[in-house]
Amino acid sequence: MEFLIHTAQPSHVDALTEIAFTAKRHWNYPEHWIQYWLPVLSVSAEYICANESWIAAMQFKPVAWYSLKQVAEHLWPDYLWVLAACMGKGIGRKLFSHALERSRIRGASVLNIEADPNAENFYIRMGTRRTGEHHSEVDGQPRLLPVMDMTL
Repeated sequence: MEFLIHTAQPSHVDALTEIAFTAKRHWNYPEHWIQYWLPVLSVSAEYICANESWIAAMQFKPVAWYSLKQVAEHLWPDYLWVLAACMGKGIGRKLFSHALERSRIRGASVLNIEADPNAENFYIRMGTRRTGEHHSEVDGQPRLLPVMDMTL
């Protein structure tokens, strides 16, 4: 499976938003939860301009993407989404490796991640470790998000 990684542009926001929604739906969350997450999963041109963002494309079509967000002295992969049809094919692994490289170039010594519970095992396979958890609630249901990090 051949793909290229390149910088995301504001013109990509619709494709990136679609990737985020289809990837989230892959985990069979209730549709009303997906609608609740609409503001979080929707990508804006302003977001792309403010946060380093990268796309994995196959035949010029975006199939995955990630962004790095600076919060105080910490760098976080704010998004890392892969189309469900492309999961398990190494794209996420290569994007994560790219994110590590970009983080090192930016001078980060630690990469922090707040993961979807379904993505925790992926991040553990990538070498992160769980360092905490973030408690939240969706539709009156408690939700526990693993917080992970990796020393660079």
